[in-house]
Amino acid sequence: MEPYYYNQMTKAHQAAYRAMKCGLLSQAVSFPVPLLENRELTDIFFKLRLDCPEIFYAGGFRYRFYPDGSRAEMFPEYLFEKGKIKEHQKAMEARISKLVRPAQNMTEPEKETYIHDFICGNVRYDKLKKAYSHEIIGPLGQGVGVCEGIAKTVKILCDQLGIWCIIAISDANPEKKIKYRHAWNVIRIGKTWYHLDATFDNSLGDGKEIRYDYYNLNDERIFRDHEPVIYPVPPCGDGDHFYYKEKKLSFTRMEEVGKRALQAAKKGKPFLFHWRGGYLTRPVLEELLKVLEQAGRQKEKYARVRLNWPQAVIHVTYEPGRPAEEVTLEEANEGESASE
Repeated sequence: MEPYYYNQMTKAHQAAYRAMKCGLLSQAVSFPVPLLENRELTDIFFKLRLDCPEIFYAGGFRYRFYPDGSRAEMFPEYLFEKGKIKEHQKAMEARISKLVRPAQNMTEPEKETYIHDFICGNVRYDKLKKAYSHEIIGPLGQGVGVCEGIAKTVKILCDQLGIWCIIAISDANPEKKIKYRHAWNVIRIGKTWYHLDATFDNSLGDGKEIRYDYYNLNDERIFRDHEPVIYPVPPCGDGDHFYYKEKKLSFTRMEEVGKRALQAAKKGKPFLFHWRGGYLTRPVLEELLKVLEQAGRQKEKYARVRLNWPQAVIHVTYEPGRPAEEVTLEEANEGESASE
């Protein structure tokens, strides 16, 4: 796959990108790069590692000017010693090869689901935010990661399976108490681009089932609870092929919800659905809750509801006794950081 962020750069920045990539891949102690502003070099270094998740061992850099004034000398800060890097590289290559093997003959949508479900079933969020959790070595080697490491893992698996994939980055927003940057993926299925946030899906629910609230969203839906991207990504305009609509779990009428809720209460199975019948305002939510409660009463059960309000996704379980909290607001995890 062609490097997305590289293709958006000026020729001068591309030259610095190539010099950095060559130096990092050879694990050089230092190497020359074209002289640019510190902020420009930092930006290029960050974008390079978004394009190339296989460079998981470089965490930062220092630099100094050459006397001739046309170049700078870069000193990478590696997370591991050279011998250890080679060990980790072999382990990552073997792990990735083993993971992608069962998916080689799948369709693009099946491959996307396979990757998403691997993350949600095998990676937990690293609250300590260790350095390796920002890279593929966290999710693939340790089973832990933050949003940046998870997005990089999705990308490297997509790259191996021939799916176009980009890592999107949004900025912090202290006014909304969002302390860190957030990372997710923009993925192309067929000829159409979609947002895919495996980190947010992984943070939802009780761990017993996989959620798809942030699977193949368009721009309008993803930015209901994501900040704007700091680097431009392709527009995602298709709002008709997100997961719940594809699986016929997106409803526009209360009668449809009531019918499916009654079936769930009768069988004692969870009921997960998306509301598409206009904005999920408080009055609409109250009406939905009444429908869900009525379905439970017909089977002498109580509805326990978990609500992802920004994405209008509702999870219902029916229980014989009244739950301590009948309605719980779910918040997808926004506490991860994408470092520079």
